[in-house]
Order: sequence, then structure tokens, then C-alpha cells
Amino acid sequence: MGQSIDTYYFLGVGGIGMSALARYFASAGYRVMGYDRTPSNLTHALEDEGIVIQYEDDTSWVETLDKDTTLVVRTPAVPTSTAIYCYLQEHGFVMRKRAEVLGMITRQKKALCVAGTHGKTTTSTMLSHILHPSHVGANAFLGGISNNYHTNLLLDAQSDYVVVEADEFDRSFHHLTPHISVITSMDPDHLDIYGTAEAYRESFAHYASLVQEALVVKRDIASRLSPLTSPPHRFYTYAVGEQADFYADNIRVEEGQIFFDFHTPNTPYPITNIRLGVPVWVNIENSVAAMAVAWLVGATEEELRQGVSTFAGVYRRFNIHVNTPQVTYIDDYAHHPQELAATIDSVRRLYPDRYVIGVFQPHLFSRTRDFADDFARVLSQLDEVALMPIYPAREEPIAGVTSEWLMEKIEEKVKRALVLPAILPKYLRERLKSCLAAGKTVVVITMGAGDIDRQVNEITQKLTYKIL
Repeated sequence: MGQSIDTYYFLGVGGIGMSALARYFASAGYRVMGYDRTPSNLTHALEDEGIVIQYEDDTSWVETLDKDTTLVVRTPAVPTSTAIYCYLQEHGFVMRKRAEVLGMITRQKKALCVAGTHGKTTTSTMLSHILHPSHVGANAFLGGISNNYHTNLLLDAQSDYVVVEADEFDRSFHHLTPHISVITSMDPDHLDIYGTAEAYRESFAHYASLVQEALVVKRDIASRLSPLTSPPHRFYTYAVGEQADFYADNIRVEEGQIFFDFHTPNTPYPITNIRLGVPVWVNIENSVAAMAVAWLVGATEEELRQGVSTFAGVYRRFNIHVNTPQVTYIDDYAHHPQELAATIDSVRRLYPDRYVIGVFQPHLFSRTRDFADDFARVLSQLDEVALMPIYPAREEPIAGVTSEWLMEKIEEKVKRALVLPAILPKYLRERLKSCLAAGKTVVVITMGAGDIDRQVNEITQKLTYKIL
């Protein structure tokens, strides 16, 4: 980072990846400041930790900074037209992308990286939770807030390992030097960046070539990556319900809990009767990947078992906020068709007799356009769908791409509605009352990667206060 640097300024400090870096440098004693457009629970937490944040696009703060002792860390989510960005660039401040800075930090230790279109946040957080209290130990830069630790940064000065979520957006993960990596999936996404599905997969192929020691890949995508591995790389596969180098079998549900056995390479017997701390079907797969890496770096059988059973999940990954005999309310970050499918499948498995109302906030006009038919097919598996307006994030609107357009593609057998954020909690309360009056028990799921999470507390209140 350079010995002359004493200040780190973060453009987009409220982002989940940026905030972990901000916390890292603050913990190391540096002066840390930043800009974010919108206050959030995360930015408030950073401020409580002593990080100074501005919410106005005003250059007066950065005008006081010394360009020779300040490093600016930026994310593509902050437009280059921002006044603060323009000032910093015009005045010669050194600017680095978040991924570059993370790459430099992680090269100081052995990086255990988790990449993939889906599952990387839960898998990396689970891996961190297995290793951090174990005799191996681990630092971690996470892509979500751990429900066990209530942070996205774990520090362990005694450990040689650092767990990293390897983000494919903007080819960020090409800046990493993985010691060991998991690749969970390669379903095309971010086509606004990559252009084609093939370019997206090629980006993962390049990432796989950066792995130093061992690559652990989900079995059904292994054939696309195995030719890229050569000594000294070791190549492993993982799976659920079918044989691989690492796999789970003997899966069973008992009184709302999921149990399974875990098999490792060249061992005569499995680790039996592992209980999944967050009983969501897709977490079996995530836990197998996490345990595989933990096993490779020396975690013991008991440490694996204890880590998986005490894992409390990640904020906005299948978080259950209400769970009564009449209604269950779940909030989830799912924003890609495959992620929505996994979430809905888990709900159907856990609550097979419930009436399921899904609320979806599409994220990005380009993603909605590129996967509209897939979104419609998956959402048609619900009993009822409430669509919110598309969350634009970094994008300008695309003509004809709207939630109304997407709704028309959902099968007519599904009850459908367009709902504005301001009335969503009240709307769900009225729908729940109607369903209960008709004798139905209900699951409500809110899904999306935009700002739908800001509605969770009010929705929780509306679904629990004197419904009938």
C-alpha cells in the first residue's frame, strides 16, 4: 500500500465489499473517510466505528486531503460523473479499484477464494465460520454480513489464511491470487459487462488459471474447467446426492432440521450425521463446498461438524423474520433466475402445504431484459407474485423493459400485481388477511438485490400485528 499513505478515501463506502476494506484499514489505524449516496444500516455502523462518511456529492471534504498521503479506493457503482470523483481525478489523487486493493491485501496471506454466479456469499461466510474459531484460524473479507459475527470482516493475526468472496462483476476476481478456490456455478450474468455468455464463462476460465494450489468445482461444471488445471494445481469436484471427490448423501429432514453425511477423498468412511445450521436445501451444496476447502487446509472432523451446525447464515440470505403456524416471512437477496429458483424450491420443500406469495424487485434493466423469460418461468412457480418497479442501480432505463412487461410473461394461473414500495407492507398485510380468512396458511418471500431490504422491518410488523 505504500508507507507514505495515512488516509484511505472510499468512493462508495456503503457497498458490502467496500465497507469490509474500510473496516480493515480503520482497524489497522489509518484515517478512513468515504462517500456514499444513501445512508443505510451499514453506513451507520461504519460511522459508529469511527469512519467519517459524507452523503452529499460535495468536494469540500476531499479538498482538505493531501494527494501524496491519500489513496482513493473506488467502485464502478459510483459514476465517473460524480463531482467528488472528477475532483480527485483532476487533482492527481492515486485511485485504485476495490478489487485491486483487495488483491494486494490477500497476496500477503494464502487466499481461500469462493467464486460463482450463485452461492459465493453463503459459501465463503460458512467457510469463514468453520475456520475462524478452529485451530487453523482465518481472516475474511465477506460479501455479506455474517449473522454469527454481525460484520463482513474477520481478523486473525495468527492465521496464514484469508477467505475472500471472488466477485466476477467487472472481472474483479482477476486481481486475486487464490491459493485454493471454489467455483460454485457459471450461469451467465452481468451481460451488460461481458456482452455474451461465452465471454462470461471465459472470464471464469481465466480466473481458474490463477489458482495456485487447488481448485474445487461443482461436479456439473467440472468438464468446462478441468482442462485448464495443470500441476501444481489439484482439481477436485463436489456434489450433493451423487459421488464426487467431496459429496453429501444420506440427506434427511427431521423435525424441520436437515442432516447429511459428508464424504472426503480417499477416506474409508464419511463424517456422519452433520446438522445444517440454516436448514435450507441449497445450503447442503454450499456447506459441502465450504467443508471441502476447510478439510484441505486441515480442519478436523469435529471442527467441520461444529462449524456447519452453528452457522447462523448471512444477512438477506433466506432470513426468516416471522415463523408462526399461520404465516412465515422470509427475505432473500435472490436476483438471478437460478437464485430465485433455489429460494422458491427451498420454500416448497420446507413448507409443502403453504400458499406462497413472492415479492420480487428486479435488479437492473439489462438483467431483466436478458433473462425475462427465465424470470417469468421461475416466478410462475409461485401461487402469487407482487412485482416492484425495476431497481436501476448503475443503469439508465431501457425502452420497453419494465415490471409491467415482465408481469405479462408470468403464467396467468398465478395471481399477479404491480406494487409500489410505499404501499408494499400494507398490500401484503391485506393479502395475508384475505388468505387466512380463506383458511390458507402462508409463506411470504421478498426477493431482490436493490433496496427492498429497507421494507423488511415494516413488513414484519404488518404481518404480525393483530392480523385477525
